[in-house]
Amino acid sequence: MNRKVLALLCSGLLLLAICSGCTQQPAQSAGDNAAEGNLVLAEQGMFSAGGVTITSEGVFDTENHWEETGAGQTMHADHANVFYQVPAEQSGLPMVFLHGYGQSRMGWMTTPDGREGWSDMFLKMGHSVYLLDEPRRGEAGSTTVSGEISGKTLDQRWYTQFRIGLWENGQSVPYDGSQFPNDPDSVDQFFRQMTPDTGMRSDMGADFDGEMVAQAVAAAIDEVYERSGQKSILVTHSQGGRAGWLVPKYTEHVAAIVAIEPGGAPAVDSEEYLIMAEQNIPVAFYFGDYIDNGDPAIAATAAWQGMRQTCYDFTEAYVAQGDISVVYDLPKEGITGNDHFIFQDLNNDVVAEHVENWLQDNVKY
Repeated sequence: MNRKVLALLCSGLLLLAICSGCTQQPAQSAGDNAAEGNLVLAEQGMFSAGGVTITSEGVFDTENHWEETGAGQTMHADHANVFYQVPAEQSGLPMVFLHGYGQSRMGWMTTPDGREGWSDMFLKMGHSVYLLDEPRRGEAGSTTVSGEISGKTLDQRWYTQFRIGLWENGQSVPYDGSQFPNDPDSVDQFFRQMTPDTGMRSDMGADFDGEMVAQAVAAAIDEVYERSGQKSILVTHSQGGRAGWLVPKYTEHVAAIVAIEPGGAPAVDSEEYLIMAEQNIPVAFYFGDYIDNGDPAIAATAAWQGMRQTCYDFTEAYVAQGDISVVYDLPKEGITGNDHFIFQDLNNDVVAEHVENWLQDNVKY
């Protein structure tokens, strides 16, 4: 490494000029790059947050360090791993992104067909982004609970549950008007996003530990607060929404929650509901297409109708007591063709702009 690059790295202010096509450009001023639509970073890095440290009984023997019991040794586990990027020109609150079942932070960073992901889009809008691999997932795979990694062939189960379309004659058949990038290479890339949970024994997510995940997410949000002095906007997806409602139990630094197709909302007057209300946390729910107009022969259709209804029930009660909540049924907003992965669909930029407008109107900066 030459001395000039080393000096820049040590200064902690290496500006990365990255165009939307991911081709590195010659260094320019932050203003020039922003004007050209390039993404300019002031900082990026990784850290772990939350988790536990356990110690086995006994005494560690340095001269017999391969002994099998682990006597006197420690394990650091059940933490979140956080990849973060800070734009050179910040104008919005930090955003913490929590993925859903079978996923990792990758889903926020790109799309199956290689387009720009939400993390880059919100960076360009002036938000720093903090992308989590939740405990026992991806780069945070160390676990205190021994799970079983399924070897079952389950791709089509999730394709159907995620309302991407039908699977017929060995091929994906998206719904009419679908915004999912459905060419063969993109479908292949989508399936390869699936990431196992190292501590889970159910291949349906039935033993998901929301409290443990929430504590790690809260620790990450507290770390963001320590670094920036700002509360965070928590963006959750699917199963991540279940943990997201619990996060305010463990931190007071949540500025708002944007829940992308969560697997339901807190029951009215539940502990998490009351804590969120006490902290006056604004909430926005986003749901895509093929719910009201889904195939009635598929169990996923009724399931998503039920999960969305809990969000309407939450919103009705939350607003009645003076707090902010809204359910955006995107087809009613004139935004059609979205499946469960709204942030990866062909119109993910349209929905990102919708989210940003809601944040500007409803969240204190």
